[in-house]
Amino acid sequence: MNKNTILEVKNVHKRFTSKGITVKAVTDVSFDVEPGETIGIVGESGCGKTTLGRCIVRAYDASEGQVFYRTRAGEEVDFLKVDKKKMKEIRKEIQMIFQDPYSSLDPRMTVLDIIKEPLKANYPKMPKAEMDQRAKEMAEKVGLNPAYLMRYPHAFSGGQRQRIGIARALVIEPQIIVCDEAVSALDVSIQAQVINLLRDLQKELNLTYLFISHDLSVVEHISDKVGVMYLGKLVEFATTEAMFTKPMHPYTEALLSAVPVADPKYKRERIPLKGEIPNPANPPSGCYFHERCQYCTQKCIDEAPELKKMPDGRMCACHRAEELSLQGFSYEELNNG
Repeated sequence: MNKNTILEVKNVHKRFTSKGITVKAVTDVSFDVEPGETIGIVGESGCGKTTLGRCIVRAYDASEGQVFYRTRAGEEVDFLKVDKKKMKEIRKEIQMIFQDPYSSLDPRMTVLDIIKEPLKANYPKMPKAEMDQRAKEMAEKVGLNPAYLMRYPHAFSGGQRQRIGIARALVIEPQIIVCDEAVSALDVSIQAQVINLLRDLQKELNLTYLFISHDLSVVEHISDKVGVMYLGKLVEFATTEAMFTKPMHPYTEALLSAVPVADPKYKRERIPLKGEIPNPANPPSGCYFHERCQYCTQKCIDEAPELKKMPDGRMCACHRAEELSLQGFSYEELNNG
């Protein structure tokens, strides 16, 4: 594990088997995360983003692979292999914010109790008064009025509920937060508020984010690096600027072509993807994307490309990555969009 790395995801696989049918939800995903970074993970629904996030926090047990994590004490551990006692100790440092801010909150608990719950689970001997104080301070930090903490989740709006979820994740002072579609259920104006809140908290608390989303415009705004997933595989991993201005995988190009630009005069060529996402229980031969790719060759049909390092330092899994010149955004479009 690199000394500058806080999290190293290495060859992670996740398979679900039911009634004799095996679905490969995540296949051989690897990437590194440095402290204070935000890594965006994007792709269509069903590409394995959420499953990957849940494997990293060990909500799901990965079928294969390793997730090396550098604890606050400086110890390097494989989070997927540690015993229950050690996992509980490390769990404090890796938390998750869920997609639906309502279903992830217990409707029978007050907001104060919801925010305090991680403290009760991890610090059972902490005095109640101290728990209450820490919960109120965290609620205030995420923009909630402490006077309303004795209310129940149904009394709050979607944006306020997501702030409750953020406060609950942060109250035990984690190092890493996995944000699973944390703003996709919110109105656009509220999305912007929550994204700005997450950025401010990241600077203040020195947090590291894994930000899972299908919305590339949100990912571009918050992420330092972006990983693109297709049918459970990571097909491209690069800095945000490199990914958006010069994509190297045809799937990334198609996703970028669908990103709306806030300028009615601007016209952009849309690259429609033909067909449907293949069945993960019966994926196609060779490159999983070849049936929908306009640049497909016989080699793409016959041989699966490896995720390998490109001359500019990014990772890409495409046989033709270095010969294709794909359409991205210009610097002006990125800054104005």
